Amino acid sequence: MKAPPLGRTVLLGDVGGTNARFALLIDGTVSATAHTAVSDYATFQQALAAYLGASTKAGQIAHAILAASGVVQNGRCALTNNSWVIDAEELRRTHGFSTVRLINDFEAVAWALPRLGPSSLLQLGGRQRVSGAPLAALGPGTGLGMAVSMPHPGGQIVVSSEGGHSTMASGSLREDAVIEHLRRRFGHVSAERVLSGAGLENLYDALASIDGASPSRRRAADITRAAIEGTCTISRSAVDMFCAMLGSVAGNLALALNARGGIFIGGGILRHMPDYLAASQFRQRFEEKGRLRKFLEPIPAYLILHDDAAFVGLRNLMEVEGVG
Repeated sequence: MKAPPLGRTVLLGDVGGTNARFALLIDGTVSATAHTAVSDYATFQQALAAYLGASTKAGQIAHAILAASGVVQNGRCALTNNSWVIDAEELRRTHGFSTVRLINDFEAVAWALPRLGPSSLLQLGGRQRVSGAPLAALGPGTGLGMAVSMPHPGGQIVVSSEGGHSTMASGSLREDAVIEHLRRRFGHVSAERVLSGAGLENLYDALASIDGASPSRRRAADITRAAIEGTCTISRSAVDMFCAMLGSVAGNLALALNARGGIFIGGGILRHMPDYLAASQFRQRFEEKGRLRKFLEPIPAYLILHDDAAFVGLRNLMEVEGVG
């Protein structure tokens, strides 16, 4: 996409499986963020039209850059965890935007990583980042996103990933039983099947079945709340397993990418339970890689505390492309 001229109004969007957020970048300043529940609209176009209809600056928007939770191909994304489809060319024609840029949502998070300061991060073990080494982002939310930022002399190269759909490996006999239970239900058990909002519910249901319990069904938010409050043994076990499995996946990502610049955990689930994650088996499982333990021990992991990391990334990308 050709860099938009300075001083123009740019539409920013972060579109997930459950929520969509919009803001405007006006003369280098990001406006207040508008939040929309995906379930309130049948299509992305309807949600965007509602936002633009409420914006006094809608007529001034010349360019759009959107992050979406799914595979982006040829300017089009069918979101993985809902029925929305975003088509850049259709949006350009419908709304008269000069340009529309569509990227994966965790690609936007990866663009944010160099801009996140200490107040936006909680370090989860390890030591110092290695300057010039890759930085990797992953995060459980509606799905499990992944992306990598690779520094280079001209700035950074960001590559999106669908690694959340890779096969989930077990780290214990208990996890063996859970994965086998889920395999009978789903066939292929990806990391996303256990490391997402729906994944946490899958863990809860599987553990209840394995233990012969008949608890009431719970949504992911209820499971995390009950685990933190200590009011439900199965919820506690599910969240404990969730954190441990996330550590294994994060360690695998660090190995695969040589991500000595750090591993960054995003998504909406763990940001609300930082102390629980820090006290969990996350770091132990991150480092439990046999002969490569010593390689992983110094690599820092961080929980992203910033509410709008994707917008930080979109802003960074726009500045790289000429908007400041």
